[in-house]
Amino acid sequence: MNRDLCVGIADMKFVKETGSLITYALGSCIGVSFHDPLIKLTALLHILLPESNQVSNEHVYKFADSGIRETLRILSLQGGAKSRYVCKVAGGAQMFQLPGNSPVANIGKRNFECVQKILQSEGLRISNAQVGGTIARTMRVEAATGVVQIRTHGLAEIIM
Repeated sequence: MNRDLCVGIADMKFVKETGSLITYALGSCIGVSFHDPLIKLTALLHILLPESNQVSNEHVYKFADSGIRETLRILSLQGGAKSRYVCKVAGGAQMFQLPGNSPVANIGKRNFECVQKILQSEGLRISNAQVGGTIARTMRVEAATGVVQIRTHGLAEIIM
């Protein structure tokens, strides 16, 4: 039986060869999967905010900048190679309708823009993304294949 390993908010987990990772409640948050197809090493990162501004290590996965860099460091220690990573992204919705140009209302968009910027600075590209809108998503990734499933209440499942 293949059980999902749950990735919480501001968390990252990885699996090698078998198993799957799942994260829930990707509203304005962003889920980033990293898959090395050669060694079947897969990580799933659930970030909450764009930039850490030099926060302590205990909250490293909470932010796009520090979370992505720490995930890449951990994957490298497990034998992963950035040149082989397939990255997929989900979330970044606008969950709040606030008057004016409040930065809180667009946190999902800011999260996604920061994820794009950090991945690009690391020499990585997003192979597939399911972002934006106004709905929360569940993201699940299989270690053996890197296939990502996106589920949203009331909508058809998306495979990427």
